[in-house]
Amino acid sequence: MIHQFIFAAPKPGMSVEEFQDYWLNVHAVRYAAKIPQIRRYLIDTRIPFEADLGVPALPHQGIAEIWLDNEEEQLASLQTEEFLQGARADEPNWAAFWQTIVIDTTEHPVGPGLPHDPAAAGVKMTTLLKRMPGTALSDYRERTLGSYAAAVATLPGLTGYLHCHTRDGGYIFGEAAFDSVEQMWFADRAALRQALASPAYEQQVRPERDRMADPNYVFSMTCHEHWVVGPQPREEAMAAR
Repeated sequence: MIHQFIFAAPKPGMSVEEFQDYWLNVHAVRYAAKIPQIRRYLIDTRIPFEADLGVPALPHQGIAEIWLDNEEEQLASLQTEEFLQGARADEPNWAAFWQTIVIDTTEHPVGPGLPHDPAAAGVKMTTLLKRMPGTALSDYRERTLGSYAAAVATLPGLTGYLHCHTRDGGYIFGEAAFDSVEQMWFADRAALRQALASPAYEQQVRPERDRMADPNYVFSMTCHEHWVVGPQPREEAMAAR
């Protein structure tokens, strides 16, 4: 299963509120959700959070998360009328497409796994990471799911945790921009602040991350998530295989 992340920013002249409203209530439902190969689809709308990581801060104001069965289904989706005449054609109406970041990943639920109730997911911090120079990709992947994941699991208030590795196809023509995408769920921003101020974060999570990830390529966004297709996989996509 491919778990794709699409980081998007508003087109010039469009406010954050207009951008998020159009994406969620127009683009998602009229166009993107109609692509038949998409199994699950949600939109993360960015919310203000003073502790987001990265200098300069990411300009993106939302993330599309899309699940597809495999590369063949992904290629087929890009050839559909729903994509070419719908989602792709609509993109200039709301997004600064030159700033878009697309990452295809394989997801790994670790620690507490996914929130048991997606309808009460609270807030989610999504972090882009690039491994430290000189670190083998295999070693980085092993560490993210080993000692680092064990450290993250100690954070107070953590209700869900997912670490997604960039798929091997992202390295065909050289280094991928990022090696993984991390997601942490909390009840609200206050709980997230408490976790980031905790001894577990300062003494375990941050040191582990600093040992494996290049600090110049760690960026985070804090969001609310909105399911468009899902959280259960769309049956039409399963039947079409």
